[in-house]
Amino acid sequence: MVTHRAPEDAATKWPTTTFVDGVEAAITRARQIAGDQDVTIASATIIRQALDLGLVDEVCVSLVPVLFGEGISYFTKLERGHQLLDDPIVVQGRRALHLRYPVRRQHR
Repeated sequence: MVTHRAPEDAATKWPTTTFVDGVEAAITRARQIAGDQDVTIASATIIRQALDLGLVDEVCVSLVPVLFGEGISYFTKLERGHQLLDDPIVVQGRRALHLRYPVRRQHR
């Protein structure tokens, strides 16, 4: 869990949760835990920070036939500006369309 300060009783309440300070440290630790498996980021705030740090390999978007009309926007206010994505891998699901966009690496 990404946090600037873990609760004092964190080890007792959540013995299998790892608390880290900062997105880069969290992704590094998640990759260590995952080994050769994928790491998924499911937080709008964390994914924006990870994109800004250049730590995201792929953006997955699932389109479903529901309009909520509210919520947290995942991809607003990226510090580095526009982020180019490559052509998607399209997976047709049942009542959903899953799009997997490889992140295009920007050369600095």
